[in-house]
Amino acid sequence: MSIKELELKGIEQPDFVLVTGDAYVDHPTFGAAVIGRVLQAAGYSVGIIAQPDWKSAEAFRALGRPRLAFLVTSGNLDSMVNHFSSSRHRRKEDVYSPSGKAGLRPDRAAIVYSNRCKEAFRGLPVVLGGLEASLRRFAHYDYWDDAVRHSILVDSGADILVYGMGENPIVEVADALSSGLPASQITYVAGTAYHTSTLEQVYEYSLIPSYTEVANDKRIYAQAFLEQYQEQDAIRGKRLVQPHEKGYVVVNPPASPLSQKKLDEVYELNYTRRPHFSYKEEIPALSEVEFSLTSCRGCFGACSFCALTFHQGRVVQARSHKSLVEEAKLLTTLPNYKGYIHDVGGPTANFRAPACEKQQKEGTCKSKQCIGYEKCARLNVDHKDYVALLRKLRALPNVKKVFVRSGVRYDYALYDKDGTFIRELVRHHVSGRLKVAPEHVDDRVLYYMNKPAHGLYDKFVDRYKKLCADMGLEQFIVPYFISSHPGCDLNAAIALAEYLKKSGQRPEQVQDFYPTPGTLSTCMYHTGLDPRTMRPVYVACTAREREMQRALMQFFMPRNHKKVREALLEAGREDLIGFHKNALVPPERDRANETGKKPTLAKAKGKNKRSRR
Repeated sequence: MSIKELELKGIEQPDFVLVTGDAYVDHPTFGAAVIGRVLQAAGYSVGIIAQPDWKSAEAFRALGRPRLAFLVTSGNLDSMVNHFSSSRHRRKEDVYSPSGKAGLRPDRAAIVYSNRCKEAFRGLPVVLGGLEASLRRFAHYDYWDDAVRHSILVDSGADILVYGMGENPIVEVADALSSGLPASQITYVAGTAYHTSTLEQVYEYSLIPSYTEVANDKRIYAQAFLEQYQEQDAIRGKRLVQPHEKGYVVVNPPASPLSQKKLDEVYELNYTRRPHFSYKEEIPALSEVEFSLTSCRGCFGACSFCALTFHQGRVVQARSHKSLVEEAKLLTTLPNYKGYIHDVGGPTANFRAPACEKQQKEGTCKSKQCIGYEKCARLNVDHKDYVALLRKLRALPNVKKVFVRSGVRYDYALYDKDGTFIRELVRHHVSGRLKVAPEHVDDRVLYYMNKPAHGLYDKFVDRYKKLCADMGLEQFIVPYFISSHPGCDLNAAIALAEYLKKSGQRPEQVQDFYPTPGTLSTCMYHTGLDPRTMRPVYVACTAREREMQRALMQFFMPRNHKKVREALLEAGREDLIGFHKNALVPPERDRANETGKKPTLAKAKGKNKRSRR
């Protein structure tokens, strides 16, 4: 990260300089660290410029001119998600920065950094990667502009875009550059995209609607998105070409998922597992993962609102037990280790293998999901491998407890006729509260989310509570719900509030649907169409309705009473205003209650009578 460090290592000129919007933490859950270590293992030297001052190009010259290329990532998150809440309010904290300080990276960091790199050293290739680049590789709807933007390749001027997890593609690109091949000729690497002025050298591709077409016609946008979504497969996926005003964006098929051996190697590289020594303050994001194990990648759950399908893909890849056990042993030797492994998981903790054998030979199904509102008949439901792994980890010396916190897919657990996993999860791996994500209670909304029907969640809750009671454990469930998702109108939001009231749940935090690039739900939000069927979908677009739906999820808070009443009156549900047991909020004239003060019994009775009249 400095000229002095380069000199100490005997490096006159680094092969690559990696620019990142995060503080540099040398840990395998930080993308910049993984790419840097993978390149180092392949024989290349990598300098790091973390959170540079983007006001001029000078900060990008800090390590001199790299021999081969600049590598650019905005960090572990999309920079706009990092900076703004779903209500478009600027966040006051950035957990990927020293002491959580906000403002150390620009909005649309990948674009800004790429342009500064081009300015710093003319003619030097720029390779763009990371989540922000990956999900913006096509023309895409941008929630913050409320408009369709060009592919990020066009706006950034980058020469090559690596999408997905990127370990194999980045080494292939590095080898090509090192052999003397110009970046303009590196057009063949799976898991990459590039911008070209001509299609003369592009073969076997599918032409999708242009930027101009998708920017001006929402129906065409939905059709284009569906094709992008369906071709996200390394085995059967097509090369896609999208015309822009000046040239074409060419997106090669995805890179193949890593083998177990290769995945183990990536996580076994020589990470220090600490922030760079130049930082004097803690990086808050590290505390969330410092004593956790990443056991898998990919997710066949394919929730509509999640970008994992478009980034990591649907084919699950799992690390070996041996690799994970060795990493667990390493964790027990680290400073601040207290005897607890905080998590063993990934996108979905209890997915440890591809959904079915067909995926490994023929790829994922183009128009059919493995699990979701309904499960595929071919889905292989088996927790034996995961149970065996957890048993090995909790048997290690110096390990008091192994928790599972990254999200259990409760429907997959219920589909397993062997109840061993749920029993052992409850007995050994819950830290007092089990986090699960039913997301909603209205089955129509759940269909659009590609989540299971609500009745299945109730079955899981009943089983969980019974197991806790049988084992004498006082443990709870923390469900996550989303408001304002496409398909959710006020009536559906009220149904969720009624469910929370009836079940006695009072969520401390709620999540508004956040339209981020690369998700099926964002396509629905922008177009008002379900791209799978091209049928209209109700969308809560206005800030007013989104506020009402959010308030309904926390109806019990006095500060939300006004908004909740507004929603109930608009939906014709005055029956839920009052003091009876099913009421969500008191009548408006109960000013004392609005401030959180309890009315006297006499006043409450009087108001009940007036309410009934």
